Amino acid sequence: MDHAVTDLLARIADALERLAPPAPPRASLADHDAFVWHPSRQVLEPVDHVARVDIDLLKGVERQKQILLDNTIRFARGLPANNAMLWGSRGMGKSSLVKAAHAAANREIPGSLALIEIHREDIGTLPALLDILRRDSRRALVLCDDLSFEREDADYKALKSVLDGGIKGRPETVLFYATSNRRHLMPRDMIENERSTAINPSEATEEKVSLSDRFGIWIGFHKCDQAQFLAMVEGYAEKFRLPIEREPLHAEAIEWSVTRGARSGRVAWQFISDLAGRLGHDITMADADFS
Repeated sequence: MDHAVTDLLARIADALERLAPPAPPRASLADHDAFVWHPSRQVLEPVDHVARVDIDLLKGVERQKQILLDNTIRFARGLPANNAMLWGSRGMGKSSLVKAAHAAANREIPGSLALIEIHREDIGTLPALLDILRRDSRRALVLCDDLSFEREDADYKALKSVLDGGIKGRPETVLFYATSNRRHLMPRDMIENERSTAINPSEATEEKVSLSDRFGIWIGFHKCDQAQFLAMVEGYAEKFRLPIEREPLHAEAIEWSVTRGARSGRVAWQFISDLAGRLGHDITMADADFS
């Protein structure tokens, strides 16, 4: 190639390199307590304020709370712990419990855990995220909220590989927590379709169902009864010192749940927000998330 052409191409390449935006600095897990994973840029975006509630405010899920908190604190202490699947009814505090347990563990063992959110649509990039986390010594909880898979969705294979360990193995410094409305993560018709089209139907079905079995801990969340719902409402009213007596509080809460056709932690919070507004009482958890 002519020397002049080579020189011209080199100068064009240099100019393009100067115009290109610099690669974003890689965030260290030591710098923040929470991050969101952005696979397109291969970066962890720091989150300064996590929308969460204190673990003591999560009522009606005492057993679930204790199981997850014990597992999380063991992990924060460097002891063996399990990946966890939180499944069941909407609005009963599944993701809220994960975020609250993370905060509680960091209060007990300061700076022990980072919380990293991975979106459902990015679950196929989980191995790439783990490659980044291997380079950091801080322990991390990776949370995928509202995880489920639909027909023709192959991303479950990436999750299965991570939960199984794969060739590289899951880093000892990482736990995976997921929430889902489905116990087995996949709709029944997807499992049945695999059975009908597979050479060995029983093995295909086993592969689908066993994905959830790869979580060491399953925690079920079920619809709450009226007593649990009122306990949630009372807990919030006491926390925020709402100026209302117990009897009218219960009566209004019951009416609210009837008009909504549901009882859950989310419905209880919505009632408290409405009540506090009507009473002219400010509360500081307006961004609370009950998933």
